[in-house]
Amino acid sequence: MYKVMSVVLAGAMLMAVPVFAADAQSDTNMEILKQKLKADKKLLVASNMELTDAEAKQFWPVYESYQKDLEGVNQQLGKTIMEYAEAFNKGTISNDTAKKLLNEALSVEEQETKLKRTYADKLEKVIPATKVARYIQMETKIRSLIKFEMAQQIPLVY
Repeated sequence: MYKVMSVVLAGAMLMAVPVFAADAQSDTNMEILKQKLKADKKLLVASNMELTDAEAKQFWPVYESYQKDLEGVNQQLGKTIMEYAEAFNKGTISNDTAKKLLNEALSVEEQETKLKRTYADKLEKVIPATKVARYIQMETKIRSLIKFEMAQQIPLVY
């Protein structure tokens, strides 16, 4: 698990390209990277879920649906980070801008938590609760690592 997890994390760090730096990768390269990360993540999940054939038949469609919905959360997070980068690069951030960005960031966190709860409920209908918990743990660990790397790259508001 740790080898694949490190591959997923390494790729995720690249996706969290420092928007505060001058370098930017092409959209094509980023799309290729995103597809590779999705495949690596799926491999990580598959290798740790220990699903029976019957469970797998029920699990994977729910997994794919969750990943699709999670992409919407990721896009909102990316938009918020870009807005913050633009404001940060202009200089001191106003109270109004800080409040707006804070509300957007908290909204993203709430959306992600709500999404996890919704999909945990869906998964409990098709696989045992222990496997639902394992899957949510994996999602949480992966996202925590990504958020940690992003947090290291995003400067504090001043």
